[in-house]
Amino acid sequence: MQLLVSVANPTEAYDAVEGGADIVDAKDPSTGALGAVALDRLQEIHAAAGGRRVVSAALGYATDEQGIEQLAYDYAGTGIGFVKVGFAGVTDPSCVERLMRAAIRGVRASSLRNCGVVAVAYADSGGTTSVQPTALVDIAARAGASGVLLDTADKGGPGLLRLVSSTALEVWVARAHEAGLTVALAGKLTADDFPLICETGADIVG
Repeated sequence: MQLLVSVANPTEAYDAVEGGADIVDAKDPSTGALGAVALDRLQEIHAAAGGRRVVSAALGYATDEQGIEQLAYDYAGTGIGFVKVGFAGVTDPSCVERLMRAAIRGVRASSLRNCGVVAVAYADSGGTTSVQPTALVDIAARAGASGVLLDTADKGGPGLLRLVSSTALEVWVARAHEAGLTVALAGKLTADDFPLICETGADIVG
C-alpha cells in the first residue's frame, strides 16, 4: 500500500518526500476538501518533488463539462501522475459520467505522460449531495477513469472508519478492483488506522 500526503506548497512537498510519502498530493484545504491549488503553485510543488515521487492534484468539484475539461487539460500539462475530481452537489449519475468523461478528455489531450483521473466519492454525503460510492465505482469504470477515492467531505466531522465498517470498505475496494480501478481511502485517518486500512486491500491511503 502506498502513502499519499497532501501538501499546499513546495516546502510541504519537500518535507513529504523526505518523510517517505509515496505520492505528493497538491491541494488547497482552505478552499474545501478538494480545493485546487493555483497552477503556478502546482508547478512549484512538482518541481519540489524533483521527479522522486508521483505528484497528484485536486481539481475541486466538477460543475460543467467545458470547465472541468479545460482544468484537467491545464493541470495534466504540468506532467503530474493523476488528477482527482469530485462531484459534490451532483446526484444525477448520467451527469456525473458526462463530467468525468470531460475530465478524461482533458488529460488525454494534454498530458505529457499518462496522467490518470481519479473519481472522488464521499462517505459522509449520505447519497443526498453526491452519488453513492458504489454507483461512482461503476460510473468511473465505464468512463475510463484510472481510480476511485473514498474520502470525507466534512473534515470537522467523523472520520472514514467511523462512517463505514471495515467489512463494507473491503467490499467496496473489491468491487473497484474487479472493475480494474486503483483504490484510495482517506478521511481523517491516523497512523493507528493504517493496519485496518491495509486489511481492506486498498492500494493507497491518504
